[in-house]
Amino acid sequence: MLTEMRVLLISANTEQINMPVLPLGMACVAAVAQNAGHEVQTVNLMMQKDVRTPIAQAIEVFSPEVIGISVRNIDDQFMETPIFLLDSVRDVVSDCRSLSDAPIVLGGAGYSIFPKTALAYLGADMGIQGEGEAAFILLLERLRRKADLSGIPGLHLPGVDHPEMPGYTRNLDTFPIPLPNIHLAPHSGIKEDQLWIPFQTRRGCAMDCSYCSTATIEGRILRKFSLQKAVEGLHRYTEAGFHQFFFVDNTFNLPQSFAKALCDAIIAAGLNIRWRCILYPWKADDALIGKMVKAGCREVSLGFESGSEKILKNLNKRFTPDEVVRISETLHKHGIRRMGFLLLGGPGETLETVTQSLRFADALQLEAMKITTGIRIYPYTALARIAVSEGVIASEAELLLPKFYMAENLKDRLLETVSNWMKDRPNWLR
Repeated sequence: MLTEMRVLLISANTEQINMPVLPLGMACVAAVAQNAGHEVQTVNLMMQKDVRTPIAQAIEVFSPEVIGISVRNIDDQFMETPIFLLDSVRDVVSDCRSLSDAPIVLGGAGYSIFPKTALAYLGADMGIQGEGEAAFILLLERLRRKADLSGIPGLHLPGVDHPEMPGYTRNLDTFPIPLPNIHLAPHSGIKEDQLWIPFQTRRGCAMDCSYCSTATIEGRILRKFSLQKAVEGLHRYTEAGFHQFFFVDNTFNLPQSFAKALCDAIIAAGLNIRWRCILYPWKADDALIGKMVKAGCREVSLGFESGSEKILKNLNKRFTPDEVVRISETLHKHGIRRMGFLLLGGPGETLETVTQSLRFADALQLEAMKITTGIRIYPYTALARIAVSEGVIASEAELLLPKFYMAENLKDRLLETVSNWMKDRPNWLR
């Protein structure tokens, strides 16, 4: 009789670009593997000064039969001095290889964008692109039986040109929500006020923003956990003493009906939580925002990206500047803190539209603003196709090493313009 496998899962992310983050993706895979009867141990390398030591200790004590490595970020998306983050991940793969003969499987959001090139660069045995839970369990079963690996959704193997397409489970309720302090455990180095438990109620996005990689990672079809399962998951965390959450759904307010029902369910459950979310500035009425604040929402990320209607259309946004103003004012009225985002330098951008966007953002009087100059080019996006047509990148460019789009006429002026604008605005960040 075949027994369960010993599975070591490692979150290789050590970068704190905006804030310390917990490895939700790894936790989801850990939960489903454990539910399938496998013995699972996790290692989170965030805030570890010496990453080899915890890896070596885990491998020595646990003797894993499979090692999974989660790859969250490829680079820091900063055009002026981009930091490529995969060299440290390659060191993690190398450490695992030197300490164990177990097959090494890559996964995670960053890996899913570049499954073939990241696999080759990192030197792992295989990788799973897209949603990992179902595919990883199937992979473990095949590895346990030493069976053929073909047909596993999203599985990439070195030298295989036509891997299976990623699979996306329609009914998310078939997956367990990670348990607090078991699958998703906060690192002791994260201060309490910085600890926001990542929580997901939806996956997938069909908005098709011209630069966005979400559809490559999660698919275009929106899928939801049931309200009952979401609230039960939140309740487990509050029972464990956690009360701050970050809803990492790409667009918390879409569909608006689900967002309202979720807020109602949180209110009815009396969870007494504080949370932040990502709000798409479209289809967010006063009733929804009122429910959000009653349910505990204290801060939103408002990615409006531009104050120019022309540029918004170029980015394939569904909203107008007027809608951004209305939603921003409604959030302010309800006492919800707003962090805005501008994405400058894209197709059609001029010094005039940049100035228009800066003035627009200034007039909103947000509590915080983050500006990005130049747009990271990801494969399978409209921006990548535009960049090829304009000769910014070659058609066969692999894009693992960061490439950026910057409107030709702004290359020498955008940074100076933004820097001068930010001098007297301490709440504006880059």
